[in-house]
Amino acid sequence: MPKDILLITGDFGEDYDVMIPYQGLEMVGHNVDVVCPDKEAGDRIKTSIHDFRGDQTYMEDRGHDFELNATLADVDPAEYDALYLPGGRAPEYLQTYDEVLETVRHFFDANKPVGALCHGQHILNAADVVEGFEMTSYPALRPECEAAGCAAWVDEVTRDGNLVTAQGWDDHPEILSIFLEMLGTEVRHDGEVAPADD
Repeated sequence: MPKDILLITGDFGEDYDVMIPYQGLEMVGHNVDVVCPDKEAGDRIKTSIHDFRGDQTYMEDRGHDFELNATLADVDPAEYDALYLPGGRAPEYLQTYDEVLETVRHFFDANKPVGALCHGQHILNAADVVEGFEMTSYPALRPECEAAGCAAWVDEVTRDGNLVTAQGWDDHPEILSIFLEMLGTEVRHDGEVAPADD
């Protein structure tokens, strides 16, 4: 049964973190509404690409433009089955919007599935919803997650109740697989599937 999923992002959200969940969840039949505060359906956001090239932290390049397909001001969280929060730089400022935090709190209050990746946990921490949850994040956010009251910060993709968290875009196969399971989505193959070459 198709689910309605809300994805909150903004300018310089991580390109893969926005594109892959959006396309993957739509591919299996779910409806994903992508919103950003102060922007409307049809507006475009700029994304960024984060990569590791031997420095002490990631570097950032300009990514693709992404066209929003819904307007946050018109969204009623009660009409959605799940929430997904991509990473990138956008969560740094998205966490300052009361409407974003109130929307996030709805999904926790209603015990609906929530997926958060990388720096998306900035928003969870600011919404004051992580207390008691085992979780992960981009590793540099560990002190913030612990200060926000998470029960334990774990160095791997982690599901705890209605929340699944991951550290970065290389975790997409695992976090999306768990998120689909939380949505009740079963992906089946008629024949044997060859594993991807390493």
